[in-house]
Amino acid sequence: MSATIASFKIDYFQFLDEHGQLVGDQHPPLARDLGQLTELYRLMVLTRTFDKKAVALQRTGKLGTYASCLGHEAAHLAIGAAMRTEDCFAPMYREYAAQMYRGVKMSDILNYWGGDERGNDFSGPKHDFSWCVPIATQCLHAAGAALAYQLRDEPRVAVSVVGDGGSSKGDFLEAINAASAFTLPLVLVIVNNQWAISVPRSKQNTAKTLAQKGIAGGLPSIQVDGNDIIACHWAMEKAIERARSGQGASVIEMMTYRLSDHTTADDARRYRDQEEVDAAWNREPIKRLRSYLTTQNVWSDNQEGRLEESCAEQVNAAVEEYLNTGMPTIESMFDYMFAELPHDLQAQRERALWELPQQPEGGH
Repeated sequence: MSATIASFKIDYFQFLDEHGQLVGDQHPPLARDLGQLTELYRLMVLTRTFDKKAVALQRTGKLGTYASCLGHEAAHLAIGAAMRTEDCFAPMYREYAAQMYRGVKMSDILNYWGGDERGNDFSGPKHDFSWCVPIATQCLHAAGAALAYQLRDEPRVAVSVVGDGGSSKGDFLEAINAASAFTLPLVLVIVNNQWAISVPRSKQNTAKTLAQKGIAGGLPSIQVDGNDIIACHWAMEKAIERARSGQGASVIEMMTYRLSDHTTADDARRYRDQEEVDAAWNREPIKRLRSYLTTQNVWSDNQEGRLEESCAEQVNAAVEEYLNTGMPTIESMFDYMFAELPHDLQAQRERALWELPQQPEGGH
């Protein structure tokens, strides 16, 4: 005999299509909140302006290797905009829009990618985690924070992000398992940009979706258009409220595309067809939101021009702040690792002070 003991489905949600038009019969309140959408659009454009400048700084030797967020603006901003200040964000290394919404300064981001660990002591909520380059470990950090909130009976939620490639790491799957076993107030977001550096989604996993990895752990899981900020924000709000009310964790897969190289150390032209990239540009998030705002008569070319000028001024001011930040001292590489420095590192610190020249005063 045979019997079906369980069956599952993954729902896909989109409210704003690639032409900037609402689709479907029912839409979240954000779709008609043109004031909030306009503010979100402004931050998306600011994020892209910052991103372009950061790449230019790296190319001219004024910044270290940098991870671009080009094309991810809607997914990342929706994450930050749906969270409360008291919630905890555990990012990986390119969610700048989410962090900027939560108060992180652009100069903080530049300091970090400029090799200055003081950038990790960023503005914004001090309970948020620092940037995490090891793949997917941030998901476990968020799960640990969520467990702490649960044990303390605090109505707070932890949120973390992973890429399509990172979703194959054990850390991500372990976070799902912990969230399921302990009914944690956790939201795990897979920002699926189709490429794990040079490995395409088609060669990473043969599953129909990546969201179904959450189903395997017993978590409600959905997929949304990651270039549709309305869908992303709606999904985040729904998952965060579910977590905050004690109903447990969720997984959201946001479908987008990495329009840039993986980092400035990568050259995606070596492994990616230009036709694919060109097609992705037709679906990108900023153009579609601008189109929607324009058709709703709340945005114009004059406003766009003023916004571009404002964004350039803000980014240039952040760059000046970064470039004029004094260099860290030699001993600072030891001073933020332990509350009490172990004896072997204390000896190394003393030797460094004795043998190595101190950095001169001045900026980066």
